[in-house]
Amino acid sequence: MNLSAVKGVGIILAFILSLQFNPAMANNSVVEEKPSAAAMMGDLVIVRPVMLGVTVLGTAAYLVSLPFTLMGGNAGEAGEVLVVGPAKTTFVRCLGCVKPGYKKKVTKVEGAD
Repeated sequence: MNLSAVKGVGIILAFILSLQFNPAMANNSVVEEKPSAAAMMGDLVIVRPVMLGVTVLGTAAYLVSLPFTLMGGNAGEAGEVLVVGPAKTTFVRCLGCVKPGYKKKVTKVEGAD
């Protein structure tokens, strides 16, 4: 693969991911898990790199299958399964948590004990 092909694939991947993670479309699910230190380390060292690889391979598979899924009418479903699901598991999850979503932010008010 030459450098321009790699750049092209990178641009396509960035475009697909930008469409999938539009803040207006994001679900505001709140995660209330309390992962242990071991769960956080395992997630950081093992799960995140593996899921990043799955996301990249899923994106490649989606792009290859796109002409066929467009003809079959299930391009959205294929994108959800091959790209969005693994990407959410990789990027939209607190460290060590099992469910995708964001941790609830706790704010402390000054003077209130």
